[in-house]
Amino acid sequence: MFAEERKNKIIELIKSGQSVKVSELAKMFNVSESTIRRDLNELKVIGVIVRTHGGAVSSLNTNFEPSFIEKQDKYLYEKDYIGKIAARFINDGDTIILDSGTTTQCIARYITAKNVTIITNSVNLANDLSSREDIEVIITGGIIRPKTKAMVGFIAENTLKQFRVDKAFIGANGVSIKYGVTTPNSMEANVKRAMMENAKEVYLCVDSSKFNEVTFSLICPVSRVNYIITNNMEDEEKVKYKKLGVEVITE
Repeated sequence: MFAEERKNKIIELIKSGQSVKVSELAKMFNVSESTIRRDLNELKVIGVIVRTHGGAVSSLNTNFEPSFIEKQDKYLYEKDYIGKIAARFINDGDTIILDSGTTTQCIARYITAKNVTIITNSVNLANDLSSREDIEVIITGGIIRPKTKAMVGFIAENTLKQFRVDKAFIGANGVSIKYGVTTPNSMEANVKRAMMENAKEVYLCVDSSKFNEVTFSLICPVSRVNYIITNNMEDEEKVKYKKLGVEVITE
């Protein structure tokens, strides 16, 4: 195994939420401990990891939360691709929930179904859909978070509890088989759970950069969602999710 390939594997392990030990990595990759220390020091220099006594952890702060504007400019093609796929699952007469977020906003652009009722906690989505005469929009109300333009809190949660919908389309900041579906803010996590609890089917809509990421607040175990819509995933990874009862859709 080449050094760069080994370092990429180490990054994947750490990004999945694991702390790693020099001795364990040396055995795993069949190299000397001094080689692993050199790898870890190089990864530390570029800011990917933080060195610990005898090992390393991710440099990612699980509380870090990019703003709506920051997220809007990232992975534009991937989010647009996901939006097109997700919109195909919305049929005439459906009642759906659209979570707040840049990926779910892409879904709204491609809805062609008629007589759809949409419940959302997104200020931006509500505005985008307000001129569609063939779509009825219900907003949850609640406290508006300036950073993400999401409505949260007990008002939003209580509103969601009043409805039963066909499908919920949810976004997230992290997806890990081991650590579940996560988001940096606990209030948003609570609202997302309320959305899922009141939907017959749950579609998790995330681009491939979100996999093996872990952030502060747990939304649910991966097995709680019915479908994951993403832009790319290896077949062997799809099998892992399939074993949990989750179908991964990439096209």
